[in-house]
Amino acid sequence: MKKILLLLVIAVIFSCSKDEDLTLTKTIDPDGSADVEVQDFMWKAMNFWYFWQANVDDLGDERFVNTKEGRAEYTAFLDSEENPVAFFENKLQYIEDRFSFYNEDYRELTNSLAGISKSNGLEFGLVRFQDSEELFGIVRYIIPNSNAATADILRGDLFTGVDGQTLTLSNYEELLFTGSDSYTLNMADFVTGNIVPNEEEVTLTKAEALAENPVYISKSFEIGGENIGYIMYNQFTNEYDDELYAAIEALKSAGITNLVMDLRYNPGGSVNTTRLLASMIYGTNTSEVFLRKRYNDKLQNQFNDSQLEVYFADKVNGKTINSLGFSKLYVLTSSSSASASELLINSLEPYIDVIQIGDVTRGKNEFSTTLVDDRDNSYLYTPSRVNKINPNNQWAIQPLIGRNENAEGFSDFISGLQPDIFLKEDYGNLGILGEQNEPLLARAIEAITGQTGKRDFTVLNPIEVFISSKVGNPINDKMIDDTVYDLEF
Repeated sequence: MKKILLLLVIAVIFSCSKDEDLTLTKTIDPDGSADVEVQDFMWKAMNFWYFWQANVDDLGDERFVNTKEGRAEYTAFLDSEENPVAFFENKLQYIEDRFSFYNEDYRELTNSLAGISKSNGLEFGLVRFQDSEELFGIVRYIIPNSNAATADILRGDLFTGVDGQTLTLSNYEELLFTGSDSYTLNMADFVTGNIVPNEEEVTLTKAEALAENPVYISKSFEIGGENIGYIMYNQFTNEYDDELYAAIEALKSAGITNLVMDLRYNPGGSVNTTRLLASMIYGTNTSEVFLRKRYNDKLQNQFNDSQLEVYFADKVNGKTINSLGFSKLYVLTSSSSASASELLINSLEPYIDVIQIGDVTRGKNEFSTTLVDDRDNSYLYTPSRVNKINPNNQWAIQPLIGRNENAEGFSDFISGLQPDIFLKEDYGNLGILGEQNEPLLARAIEAITGQTGKRDFTVLNPIEVFISSKVGNPINDKMIDDTVYDLEF
């Protein structure tokens, strides 16, 4: 039999057997004279896939009937918002949905999901001054081989202005994200508990197609009789699965007995990469459940358990995984740790002891997938079918289509995952990433070795990030359903 690598969601749709009357899309079409092609695609794709389809009256299966009058009503509805963005947000998106998004060019969206974006390489968090509309920025890390990597700027540096303008709630978006590709940061110092502007400036320029290897740091060190591995992993990007496994293999060869996964700046990404990482850490029993999917009621009832379950993996890109086989994992988190980062913690919890150190995570428990105007493929984006996408409609939407539960059925962490050891970052004592005395890593080492010593972990200047530089990356706060299988037909 021929084996074909397909997205799970494609497979389960075409193998539905409980209700043969289920159709992939609504058959009603708008008046051909109306310029509503994008809105028609959005409505039909959301009607079928959207997790909250039943909660949005205008997405109801009986909302529009396939009659002359019904088609006229449907056309008028689609034409009620000329701008597809306004149509998506005002007519289709559920009020509790914080994370669905869209892009008028599917190529830009899919590149971003692959870790390729327009960036100057500066990753920062913005913090609001207490009782003020003003903001300041703190540098978290610099992407190698970027424009920022050539500038005089480092982790822990502070800035309070851009192009001579003080950063505020009303102007930060234009100054840092949607304005010019080049800007000049007005730097500041931390002096006796206060952030004080200085005369220094740093000019940065965004470049097209900057690719970030998410394996930012991978190293090991022996302390107190323990061989401790440390990986700072900043995005679940499936294009770098081989690099991720190479890092794990190197640590295993180094004889590590403990692993610290630093996900404090990791906003999420690929579900399949999360499954692979969990398998590298815990084990490769392909009959053990990594997660269970929960779609909207219309879709959920069509699937059997085997179609809704995702199992641990034994291979990465055809290479057999030599798992660490650990029964305990230490994970560093912050309020920027989201979606796939939370999925890793939640899905490993039924099997091993996960010690979470840091801050409460973002609270993102839904997954999404990329939908395009390929109506013969259930609107699912498939790289091999890009020539099948409607040439008159290049829009893509990335709606939330379900929730992932762990093997025990738990998925209720909308308020974030609570750390076992609470420790915020301190902008007066940020430390150097990967160094043993960096506060969060030092606290993990203390938990591993049991050697408390004289280290004081008091946080005098806790970082409460208002928004981070990753907000400009479509993968931010996203869990992308790209789980793949060998399926026989």
